[in-house]
Amino acid sequence: MEDSNASANADIHALCDPARRVVLRGGLAAASALLAPLAACVSTPPTRLLGFTAVAVSRADAVLVPPGYVAEPIYAWGDAIGAPGLAPGLPAFRADGGNSAAEQALQAGMHHDGMHFFALEGAPPSERGLLVVNHEYTDEGLLHTDGAAAWSAEKVAKSQAAHGVSVVEVQRDAEGRWTVLRPSRYARRITATTPMRMQGPAAGHALVRTALDPSGTQVRGTFNNCAHGVTPWGTYLTCEENFVGYFHGPAEPDAHARRWGLRPQGNGYRWHEHDERFDATRHPNEFNRHGWVVEIDPFDPASTPIKRTALGRAAHEGAFVMQAIDGRAVVYMGEDARFEYIYKFVSRDAVRPGGFAANRELLDHGTLYVARFDADGSGQWLALTAGQGGLDAAAGFASQGELLVKSRQASDRLGATKMDRPEWIAGDASTATLYCSLTGNSSRGQAGQPGVDAANPRADNSMGHVIRWTESGGLAGTRFAWSHFVLAGDPANERAEARGNANGAEFASPDGLWLDPRGVLWIQTDVSPSAMHRGEHARLGNNMLVAADPRSGELRRFLTGPVGCEITGVVTTPDMKTLFVNIQHPGESPGERSDPANPTRHSSWPQGLAPGGRPRSATVAIRRLDRGVIGS
Repeated sequence: MEDSNASANADIHALCDPARRVVLRGGLAAASALLAPLAACVSTPPTRLLGFTAVAVSRADAVLVPPGYVAEPIYAWGDAIGAPGLAPGLPAFRADGGNSAAEQALQAGMHHDGMHFFALEGAPPSERGLLVVNHEYTDEGLLHTDGAAAWSAEKVAKSQAAHGVSVVEVQRDAEGRWTVLRPSRYARRITATTPMRMQGPAAGHALVRTALDPSGTQVRGTFNNCAHGVTPWGTYLTCEENFVGYFHGPAEPDAHARRWGLRPQGNGYRWHEHDERFDATRHPNEFNRHGWVVEIDPFDPASTPIKRTALGRAAHEGAFVMQAIDGRAVVYMGEDARFEYIYKFVSRDAVRPGGFAANRELLDHGTLYVARFDADGSGQWLALTAGQGGLDAAAGFASQGELLVKSRQASDRLGATKMDRPEWIAGDASTATLYCSLTGNSSRGQAGQPGVDAANPRADNSMGHVIRWTESGGLAGTRFAWSHFVLAGDPANERAEARGNANGAEFASPDGLWLDPRGVLWIQTDVSPSAMHRGEHARLGNNMLVAADPRSGELRRFLTGPVGCEITGVVTTPDMKTLFVNIQHPGESPGERSDPANPTRHSSWPQGLAPGGRPRSATVAIRRLDRGVIGS
């Protein structure tokens, strides 16, 4: 996990005032003070949002849901997307990893992540639609028959084809079961080689020009696509997270490359050996062309995705979109890296009726902000605008385009608050309240790393937490009030910093967040296989999906996943009678790369113990047998 922020900015824990910092020193009893806003609601209990029987912690190699529910995989890595008229047609998944790169480009990618369901016009809105699914990264040990042995251009091409985004058409039958429709005129794969445009202030800037694209406006591909966003005009935002790990960097990177974590061999993907774009010693600007939010029109398979540079460059986890009272679009973004930041973009113009055609340039104009959390429980959005607040040419920000490429450096200079890996953001536009998951930061308080106040959560933050804030003056405002919603952990742990206050639904490493139309906050977890079932995580079992009632603070465990997986990508149909969830990297080993000679060593989900099988990331459709509303 990247850790490139060497700035002296304060972190959120060092900024907390004493009243907020006593939580873990006093243990769970003191934790009640942290949830004071929730406690105020409990005095007059509202109607309970959560009506299901909680599932227990599990280590089973299965998806477990409450009694009365059923979970069915409907779209797994290697399934044909059903694109019409394209060779090789509808390639079947080969359980030995033997599919070609050309076949993989027409199949579901690996490691399903962020996802949304778009209803199709002319069909019942909850019966038929498009699933748009991110494919974050690849496990070369599963992707190829012999893993990374005999590395080749074909293997690089297949790895690139297994990244990106899927668009598939799905339909619910009379029994409530979902299937992927093949062929479908909407079916599409967007990969690490798909042509894209750059728009906004950084497009065409010298820092994004390369020998392969002197204009700095035409980019190939998107990869490490983590969470997502959905615009009011019906498009999908996919977000490029740990992109820098795909690049081979110089032995002695300059200050800019160092701030972004560029290093020799990157994270070992080895794409640069057969695709020179990923050799930053030859093409030093190519990595500046990634780390953006990409807008996709899911209804037009011929459309060109657009990298929206006005939203800033970051290791983007997601891009949660809401609409301010004056009609402007507001986009909230977390950056999933240690000691990085939370951002907000407010569009210059209001959203117009007429769909994507009427809002094609809306995300190219506006103001980008970075968050500072202050000691008194207030916070401020600091404008990242060239020429203001010391962000001038002398500081290395000669134009807005340059500043956006260097969003981290600009945030450093403004004194933004360093966070413990901010991930998904969800919110309620009616109250201007937002929630952000902070997965954790084991580097917190370690030698040479930013420390915490002795009375403050948390040194060696192995468990993570969810923070929330309410905007002052509406979503487009620049001030807010914040508190912690929940501290993850296990109250049975010896170390106070790992206990948390999630009694009744203990969990760790919150990641995916979604606030459903009823007001339930769904929290998905991503404990890494290297920590799972060990030490302070020993009693927490596999990763899970937890439902929370923000009004009362009640938490219930709704789902547990197979061994080694992450739970991610959560959304319902408009009628809320189907919940789609992604099961990412079932069977992932502690080293995050599988042994091609023994691919089912840790998990055989979802196909079971079929000979030659491989664990496969997949989208799961969850429904109630009585056809009721999910979670109620």
